[in-house]
Amino acid sequence: MVLGPALTSLRGTIAAAFGIQAACAAVAIPLQTEKFYDLSGSLTFISCTFLSLYWRPLTAGKPLPSLLSFHPRQLIMSGFCVLWAGRLGSFLFQRIHKAGSDSRFDEIKKSPTKFAGAWFMQGVWVSLTALPVFAVNSIPSHLQPRLGVRDALGAAMWLGAFAYEVTADRQKSAWRAKRDKKEHDEKFISSGLWAQSRHPNYVGEVSLWGAQYILSTTALGAPLVAGPLFPAWLAYAAVVSPVLEYGLIRYVSGVPMLEESGDKKFKGDPKWEEYKRNTPVFFPKLW
Repeated sequence: MVLGPALTSLRGTIAAAFGIQAACAAVAIPLQTEKFYDLSGSLTFISCTFLSLYWRPLTAGKPLPSLLSFHPRQLIMSGFCVLWAGRLGSFLFQRIHKAGSDSRFDEIKKSPTKFAGAWFMQGVWVSLTALPVFAVNSIPSHLQPRLGVRDALGAAMWLGAFAYEVTADRQKSAWRAKRDKKEHDEKFISSGLWAQSRHPNYVGEVSLWGAQYILSTTALGAPLVAGPLFPAWLAYAAVVSPVLEYGLIRYVSGVPMLEESGDKKFKGDPKWEEYKRNTPVFFPKLW
């Protein structure tokens, strides 16, 4: 099957994501260490974002063009992805460096097969989550439609969601610091954004990828793009990004594990039971 240049770029970017994870797994599995698992995921987002922008000149052996040669939509979406991944990666790396380990991997890392599966799934996560970004970057800048209302809406939504996630993380970090200094004896955080949702940081993360999908729709649905450069279904397939994020966080690796841990730690605590009754598990209450 002969692929168009856009699909070739997209395929190459996704292959690179899996290649990076395979290289990291080759080091981590023998050492049975998860200390750079999250960091490698963030670095894969960043490196593949730049690769998706520069795929054509890199594979053609041409000089790398200036960033100003790309369409504003490509720069906005790529900048958002790099900013998010950089902040998340540094935050998670500092956390595991301080804690010394990640309890999610206590049993998994002992099995080479299971641990390899975790690295493979991170490749899937990066590829599908960043699909809107990679797809838009694979479209030549001269074929990109002008920025419009959906782009403005997506950008505003992303900035709001990112601020929401950062605020939630900072509130929890400040709460932990005060607890460590014995300034309070609360067993769990229930103030600030954490009074609106039991997992507000995850709400922000899912929302910002929903915003990236919105940003991609004008370009992926443009007449000069849908059909000539991409199969028509690929424009709609980009919605898998926020759907996957929500599904993984809400039902697989995020919320369920934390809820189970909370129930074990605070079983029988009336304050915990009251918090669960009055605070939504995910989407925040607005009043």
